[in-house]
Amino acid sequence: MSDRYLVTGGARLSGEVFVGGAKNSVLKLMAAALLAEGRTVLTNVPEIADVPLMAEVLRGLGAEVETRGDRVVIDSPAMPEYHADFDAVKQFRASVCVLGPLMARCRKAIVALPGGDAIGSRPLDMHQSGLRALGAHSAIEHGCVVAEADRLTGAEVALEFPSVGATENILMAAVLADGVTTIDNAAREPEIVDLCQLLNQMGARVSGLGSSTLTVVGVDALAPTTHHVVGDRIVAGTWGIAAAMTRGDVTVRGIDSRHLNLVLGKLEHAGAQVRRLDDGFRVTQDRRPEAVNTATLPFPGYPTDLQPMAIGLAAISEGLSLITENVFEARFRFVEEMQRLGADARTDGHHAVIRGVPELSSAPVWSSDIRAGAGLVLAGLVADGVTEVHDIEHIDRGYPHFEENLRRLGGTIERISG
Repeated sequence: MSDRYLVTGGARLSGEVFVGGAKNSVLKLMAAALLAEGRTVLTNVPEIADVPLMAEVLRGLGAEVETRGDRVVIDSPAMPEYHADFDAVKQFRASVCVLGPLMARCRKAIVALPGGDAIGSRPLDMHQSGLRALGAHSAIEHGCVVAEADRLTGAEVALEFPSVGATENILMAAVLADGVTTIDNAAREPEIVDLCQLLNQMGARVSGLGSSTLTVVGVDALAPTTHHVVGDRIVAGTWGIAAAMTRGDVTVRGIDSRHLNLVLGKLEHAGAQVRRLDDGFRVTQDRRPEAVNTATLPFPGYPTDLQPMAIGLAAISEGLSLITENVFEARFRFVEEMQRLGADARTDGHHAVIRGVPELSSAPVWSSDIRAGAGLVLAGLVADGVTEVHDIEHIDRGYPHFEENLRRLGGTIERISG
C-alpha cells in the first residue's frame, strides 16, 4: 500500500511559508547541464522526489551528479551517452527534456517514451517536428524517440501550440546548431525564461526571453556555470489559494508575484485581500469566498497546474463557478474525487460547473497526479472530520516538505505509511 495523508478539517491557515525552486524549471536545468562539459551548479533546488529521479537519468548518460540540500552539482562528460533507457525515464514526464541536449552534443538520441502524471495526452509530435526542422531524422521506434543528424542547422520553427516541452527541447538543440533558429509561438512561462537565462550564462545567444518568439544564434560550445533556480509559482499559488479556502492569512515568500498576476487577481475577485511583496505576496480572506470563473491557458494565462485548486476554491465558494480546462483534457478526473467530498460539481467536455457549498464532507479520496493530490489535501482542510488522501507519492514529486509546511501554518495532517 502507498502512503496516505489524514487531513483534519476546520483549521484556519496562518503564518509564513517559503517557496523553493520550481519543479517545472529545475529538471530542465539539470538536463541542460549536459550541454557543457564540466561542472554546473544549481542552487535553490527543491527537495522533491523528481530531482533524484532526474539525477539517475543523467548518471545513466554518463554524468556525475551530487545532490546536497538545495544544491545539485552536475559534472557532465566530454561526450554523454545518447541512450536514456525506459527504467530511467518511465517514472516522470520531464525526463524527455534530455532529447534536445543529447541531439546538440551527440547528434544522436534514443529516449524511451516517458511516464508521468495521468492528466491527458501529451504527444511528442512538436518535439520531433522541431528537430526535423533543424535537420534531424526522428521517429518513434520500439517505444523510444529515436533522433539522429549529421549536423544541426538553424531554421524557422513555428509551433502549433506554445508547448513548454517542445520549446525547451528545440531551444536546447538549437544553441549548438549552425546558424540562426527562430521559434515562433514559443512558450512564455517563467520556467522557459529561467532556462534561457541559464543557457546564456553558459555562453548561448538566446534573445526574446519572455516573448512568443525566441531567436537562437548557434555557438560552437558552451561552458558550465552556477545558476539560482526560479521560485515555484505553482507551489506558491497552492499556498495562496489554501489561505483563501480556509479564510486564513498566509504570507508566501521566495517567488516573483508577477508570475502569478492572474491567479492573485482571481483571489481578489473571490474576496481576498492580496498584498504583493518584493519577494512574494500575502493573502488574507476573512469571509466565505465568492464564486469566480476560471479558464486555464498557457502563460500568462491561468496555469493548468492550479486548476485543481481553482476547483477546490469553487467548491466552497458562494455562488456558481465555471472552470474551463484548455490544456490537458483528463485533468477533470479531479472532479470525481471532489464529488466524493460532497462537492456539487458537473463536467461537460472542457467545462466544469460548480455550485459552492458551505462545507465539504470527509471521505477517502485518491490522487491521480501531483496537483490533484495537493488539491485534495486543500479540500480536506475545509471538510468536516478526517479526510484520507491516498497515493500521496504524487505530492512528494512536486511539493517539498509539504506536511511540515502545512503544520507550520496551523493545518492538521498526518502521514500514514503502508
